[in-house]
Amino acid sequence: MSSFLIQGGRRLEGRIRPQGAKNEALQIICAVLLSPEPITISNIPDIRDVNFLISILEDMGVGVHRPEPGTCVFRAAEIDLDYLDSPEFFLKAASLRGSIMMLGPLLARFGKGLIPQPGGDKIGRRRLDTHFIGLQKLGADFHYDADRKGFAVSSPGLRGTYIHLEEASVTGTANVLMAAVLAQGTTTIFNAACEPYLVQLCRMLNRMGARIGGVGSNLLTVEGVTSLGGTTHRMQSDMIEVGSFIGLAAMTQSDITLSDVHAEDLGIIPETFRKLGIQLEFQGSDLRIPPQDCYEIDTFMDGSILTIADAPWPGFTPDLISIVLVTATQARGSVLIHQKMFESRLFFVDKLIDMGAQIILCDPHRATVIGLERKHPLKGIRMTSPDIRAGVALLIAALSAEGTSVIDNIEQIDRGYQYIDQRLNAIGANIERKI
Repeated sequence: MSSFLIQGGRRLEGRIRPQGAKNEALQIICAVLLSPEPITISNIPDIRDVNFLISILEDMGVGVHRPEPGTCVFRAAEIDLDYLDSPEFFLKAASLRGSIMMLGPLLARFGKGLIPQPGGDKIGRRRLDTHFIGLQKLGADFHYDADRKGFAVSSPGLRGTYIHLEEASVTGTANVLMAAVLAQGTTTIFNAACEPYLVQLCRMLNRMGARIGGVGSNLLTVEGVTSLGGTTHRMQSDMIEVGSFIGLAAMTQSDITLSDVHAEDLGIIPETFRKLGIQLEFQGSDLRIPPQDCYEIDTFMDGSILTIADAPWPGFTPDLISIVLVTATQARGSVLIHQKMFESRLFFVDKLIDMGAQIILCDPHRATVIGLERKHPLKGIRMTSPDIRAGVALLIAALSAEGTSVIDNIEQIDRGYQYIDQRLNAIGANIERKI
């Protein structure tokens, strides 16, 4: 288990280019299974989860050529379907939650698929019902092997239908959508997730020859086609990393400029951080977070305490709740953080309390943060990263704290943030990686 040794209390200054979007990458890379033609994808983040998914595809027989860093040319001309039944595949795919999105493409193109129950962050119950019910409505048959903890799926031919998803699941929508593009007839998907990741996936599939209408809305109409071709695709900048760097800049009183950031791709993320009193300056495709001695949390119009809650897009993304929470610890004022979508994502706050933060954990979903207004700096401690986003929140806290902090289990952070220590050290941080 690797660790970060962090010397806190430093102000950072410089420019960072956010990586390609992790959540988009997992969908887009699974989609290469839909076509035997070459598909070129650029701005791929060099992170553990994405690299692991690519290695699984290579083991399945997908050709992968890397002409330059961050770019891959995929060709899924010949797939070894027998490999899906191997212990090696079960072991690898079970450790990556994103592997579930291979099921839709495999079912659509080959009429069958096999996937173990996937892992991922331990942030509460994350049901797969949306995936399975949607695929069943398209004509798939499922069999669960309790001994192997795996799902086998097959169909003599998918047929378009009306599907009302019971939840606006991002990965569930992606899985059903990728199956529907090769189904016979018309598929209507209502209550579809409409995150930018889904918009990017739809645009890529349409360039490959799919016929998807309603892109960007929660009502998708898919006219099935018989086959898909190749294409080129570039990942958007990761909006979660953008939000993480906004919080980092505010906490450390740093002057950070983010390159290749487009306000229209960020939804209400900028406005949510502005509610914490953080200044943001959009300059063309750049975003500058200037240094601030103090930032003050807004209240509601009637003077009551501000509440920040997560919600499906276009609401505030749950992946930034941890970042908003840690950023509020040094603000002036108080805020109620309401994590509605996952019940275990706030349990890292005990480490922030140990560092000196004033936080009341009301229940698994709600925490009240009383800002310290920098009058009482956080103190460095030793802690463990429980998941990707909480790990980065702890890293932000450590960079702003007085003294030395140690974060163990940084493999969790590496799953979602590429070279985070090197990139931050380049603008003035002091982070040492201990193997």
